[in-house]
Amino acid sequence: MTTLFSRATVLPMTTADAPRTFTGWVGVEDNRIVLVTASEEEAAAFRAAHPALREIDCRGKLLMPGLVNTHCHAAMTLQRSYADDLSLMTWLNDYIWPFEARQTPDEVVLGMTLGVVEMLLGGITSFVDMYFSESSCVAPVEALGIRAVLGCSYFDSNAEATFREVEEAARLAAAGSGRVRIAVAPHAPYTVSPENLRRGKALADRCGLSLTVHLAETQDEVRIVRDRYGCTPVEHLDALGLLDARCIAAHCIHVTDSDIATLAARGVTVSHNPQSNMKIASGVAPVEKLRAAGALVTVATDGPCSNNDLDLFEELRTASFLQKSATGDPTALPAWEALRMATANGARAMGYSDGELGVIRAGALADLIVVDLQKPHLQPVHDVVSNIVYCGKAADVDTVMVDGRIVVEHRRIEGVDLPELYARMSEAIARIASAK
Repeated sequence: MTTLFSRATVLPMTTADAPRTFTGWVGVEDNRIVLVTASEEEAAAFRAAHPALREIDCRGKLLMPGLVNTHCHAAMTLQRSYADDLSLMTWLNDYIWPFEARQTPDEVVLGMTLGVVEMLLGGITSFVDMYFSESSCVAPVEALGIRAVLGCSYFDSNAEATFREVEEAARLAAAGSGRVRIAVAPHAPYTVSPENLRRGKALADRCGLSLTVHLAETQDEVRIVRDRYGCTPVEHLDALGLLDARCIAAHCIHVTDSDIATLAARGVTVSHNPQSNMKIASGVAPVEKLRAAGALVTVATDGPCSNNDLDLFEELRTASFLQKSATGDPTALPAWEALRMATANGARAMGYSDGELGVIRAGALADLIVVDLQKPHLQPVHDVVSNIVYCGKAADVDTVMVDGRIVVEHRRIEGVDLPELYARMSEAIARIASAK
């Protein structure tokens, strides 16, 4: 398939220090971007060379890289608004874990499907997940067309079964398009023993997989780890050999200056989840300190039960405003840097090389979104990056392309009967509730 996006305001995200936009054309062939130009003559030559191409008129719209959500539990759409206004430990122990114990793998697939639909409609073209029954989700995630790293989550109680599932999930993913990858996902340093943390890391290394983990999320976690092991959660995982460039650590709120230096030195991705952290009153991650130390920082939604949605545009606005408020510095985490966290930085976190994903340039993977700028809250356009980060909403996304294939067009998602999906979700919720 060949596609030409025409007369768009193009935001390439290819520069490190300043936003540069232009009005132009972007051509896609198969799953790669092959043309990025402001020249009408070059666009005409591309049309002539590809007479069967599909052309999409983007006048009044922004064309930019798809967003990357580096930490979520997509299937927890099943628990959206199920347990709110609670501390993390009460939320987990008294509500979430008992609910999850009653779920079936088929119900997890339902929750995942709704989560992926919500993300695609909101311009998220790639996500890193962390949940159970991920091997059952490989095929439906492939079918929906999104790019994903599915992290098989485990505690001590299910470590053996999960280690077997990782290998099965990796086999299933390897047989697909390449868009879906698998990760090993120990829950946290206070819920998984040192032995099983080491075993999970050994499995990840043996299979060439990344590892994702909750880290330093709450003061309770810090206290528990100090009491057990005499160190911070970051120090604990570092001593066990888990921290490296293939590790995505979610939250990293309660970290010392030494912890920050370690995360940066090891090349760990820090996935910042501002709205979830605010809702559960976990604290404010020191994003500016992490960035200053050279750590790779990304942004994410967390799960749709602790957030309670999967809107990454909201997270961008919140992340920037929260750092300004926490530091007392109105220049902290400017819009451009926040947007890089959700595009180019997120792509690096998922294991893609610089320039391969999260940017618009010739040779990059064609994961693109078209944002309709003809909205009252997006006009006038003094600075399109500020408008996107501080004013943008998931519902502004008009069209979504992943891997060269259009999966959302004019806010319609391909291949999903939404009323039927909602009805099946309601049936699943009723069954889980009756299983108490």
